[in-house]
Order: sequence, then C-alpha cells, then structure tokens
Amino acid sequence: MGMGKRPATYADLEELPPNMVGEIIDGELYASPRPAMPHTKITTELATELLGPFHRGRGGPGGWRIFIEPELHLHGNVLVPDFGGWRRERLPKALKGAAVAVAPDWVCEILSPSTEARDRANKLPTYASEGVRHVWLIDPELHTLEVFRLEGAHYVLLATYIGDARVRAEPFEALELELNALWGE
Repeated sequence: MGMGKRPATYADLEELPPNMVGEIIDGELYASPRPAMPHTKITTELATELLGPFHRGRGGPGGWRIFIEPELHLHGNVLVPDFGGWRRERLPKALKGAAVAVAPDWVCEILSPSTEARDRANKLPTYASEGVRHVWLIDPELHTLEVFRLEGAHYVLLATYIGDARVRAEPFEALELELNALWGE
C-alpha cells in the first residue's frame, strides 16, 4: 500500500458495482469482473465432482463443507476464493451472515489473466499465514491443476496435472478426478 493511502474497508467493497468481485488483501482493495464462461464452466464441473462425494457424502467419504465463492474474513483480509472447503468438525453447521471467519482447510482458485498474479503473489501467502493446508490452482487456458500443501510457513507444489489426466489430488484423493470433465466440451 502506498504512503499516505488509507487501508481499504468493507465499505469500499460495498461500493463496488454488482458486476465486480471485491477483495481486501493487506489493506489493498482489488476488484475483478465476474468470471467469464470458461471459468464458470470449470466451477460448475468441479462442484459436480466434489459436492456429492465430499460435501454430501454420496458415493464418497463425506466429511467436508464446500462452498463456491465464500467470503472469508481473516485478520483484516477479505478474500473470495472460487472454492473453500472445511472439514466438517471445523465449521459450525449454522452459518450466519455474509462471511466466514474460520480459515478453510482447502481453497481452489481458477486462474484468469486478470487474477493470476494476485492469486499467486498476494493470496497464496495470505492463505499460508492463515494455515490453509491445501490450495489448488486451475488454469483453464493451459488445462492444468496445480496441487499445493502447506509445509511450515510455505506451500510445496505436490504435482501439476495437465490435460485429460485422471488424478487423486490432496485433500480429495479418496476419489479419482477426471480433469477432462473440467475443460471438455
């Protein structure tokens, strides 16, 4: 944040037009347009893959609460990952209000040219400092899934999967994910 510039507040987020997604990272306001269709398609397909087996426990182990675009309020930062997932025992059943103040166990960011640098340079260190154990970065253009695990204070890249790979990726390795479903027609 520049000298003399005041830290962004939640009121600044509320003033954004409805077609923008706002976040506050280290006192700086970031605004991005709503995601384009390739991004939205991946969100829909990934939700289809994960919600039944992990969120609902249908055909899988359950044990998770997974939300699309949750608003996270974490030590002055306001973050909106594409997905946030909490082990059920860490997140109360009766959620109230617009935001969650408990750091997720897993987040997924679907990269775009306008957000990739911020996702990598600003959000990853913030997620690490909050103790988010697992991060996935999905690139719709390169057809890649990068899987990270928090080791100490930093993320370690466990694997980069590409194209039509069938993967078992932490923390959802109990079931095989077909990457082709994310970008297939």
